[in-house]
Amino acid sequence: MKTEVLIIGGGLIGSSIALQLAMRGRQCIVVEKDSLGRHASGVNAGGLRQLNRDVAEIPLTVAAAKLWRNIEELVDSDCDSCFPGQLRVAENEADLKKLQQRQALVESLGYHHEEIIGKDELYQLAPALSPHCVGALICREDGYARPYHALTAFRHKAESLGVKYYTDAEVYRLNQLDNIWQVRTQQGEFEAEIVVNCAGAWANKFAAAFGEAVPLTPQTPMMMVTERLPHFINPVVGAASRKLSFKQMQNGTLVIGGAHLARLNFKQQSTEMDWHKLSESAQTVMALFPQLKEVRIVRTWAGIEAFMPDHLPVISPSMMVENLYHVFGFSAHGFQLSPIIGEIMAQLIVDGKNDLPIEAFNIKRFIK
Repeated sequence: MKTEVLIIGGGLIGSSIALQLAMRGRQCIVVEKDSLGRHASGVNAGGLRQLNRDVAEIPLTVAAAKLWRNIEELVDSDCDSCFPGQLRVAENEADLKKLQQRQALVESLGYHHEEIIGKDELYQLAPALSPHCVGALICREDGYARPYHALTAFRHKAESLGVKYYTDAEVYRLNQLDNIWQVRTQQGEFEAEIVVNCAGAWANKFAAAFGEAVPLTPQTPMMMVTERLPHFINPVVGAASRKLSFKQMQNGTLVIGGAHLARLNFKQQSTEMDWHKLSESAQTVMALFPQLKEVRIVRTWAGIEAFMPDHLPVISPSMMVENLYHVFGFSAHGFQLSPIIGEIMAQLIVDGKNDLPIEAFNIKRFIK
C-alpha cells in the first residue's frame, strides 16, 4: 500500500501529527506494533502542565495550552479535560525561595503563567493540605484530561479525515530506495514518501539504523489510584522537594504519581511494581494530606516511556537521510505537548519550517 506519510507509532503524538497532516490534505498511514495506547499514551497521568517546564519547552507548552483550552474545536471532544490549576507546594522557607527563583526566571523570559502565592491563598485553594506549608508556585491555567479519551478522540478525528491505522503492525524492515521508503510490517508492506519515527521507547531502533543512535532509556513511571472519595480538592498538587503528582478526578478517585519507577523487562514488555517505592509515594501523600491515611489503593500500573538524559524530546528531521523525521523521548511529559507537536511536525513536513523554536530538540545534540 502506498501513502505520502507513514507514521511509526500510534500513540497520541503520532495521532496528533497524522491529524494535522490530514488537515493539510496529506495522505497518512499510522502503523502501531501493539494496540493503540498500549504504552505511554494510554497509561500516563494525563497532566496538562505548563508549570515548571524546562526553559526550552516553555514556548511549546504555552502554545499547547491554548490548543487544549479549545480542544473540542480540534477533535470534536473535550477529552474530559478540566483546568483547576496546578500547584507546586513549598513546605518551608527554603522551598519557597527555590520557587521564587523559578518564577523570577520565567518572568525574565517574558512569560507570566507561573505565580507565587502565599499561605493564605494556598489554603483557600487547597484547604485539605497539612497546615505546615508556607506557599506555592501556581499555574492557574493548568489541569488534566483523560489520556485514553484523548487518544481516542485524536484517532477518530484523524480517521474521519482519511488517516488509516494498522495495529499489531510491528515494523521489522525500513529502507529507502529511489527516495521511496519501503516499510515491511507484520500487517504487510507499505511505501511512503516520508516516514515519521514516533515509536516511543522503541524509537532508537529506527534512529540507530540510519546512524543516529541516541541514549534513549525505556523507563516505567508508576501510578496509583484510590477508591472514590467525597470531593475535597480542585487543583493538581505537586511539591517543591518531593516526588509527587496528586489530583482528584471527576469521579472522586485520587490519581497519584511521583516519577517512581517499576522494574522493567523491556524484551517481554512487562513491568513489576516496586512496592517499596510506591510506599514512598504513599508516605508523601500522607505528609501533605494526613487525613488520607486509611484510604484504600485499588489499582496500580506502569507504562513504558522513552526517557532522554536531558529529559527533552527529540523533534527534528534526520541528520542522515532525507524525508525521515524523529519525534520521541518525551520523558513522561509529552501528553500536554501533543497538540502543538502535531502542528510543528505538519508545518515542517509540508512547509519546511515552523513557527516555534525547536533547535534545542534536534537529534544532532546526540550525534558526535
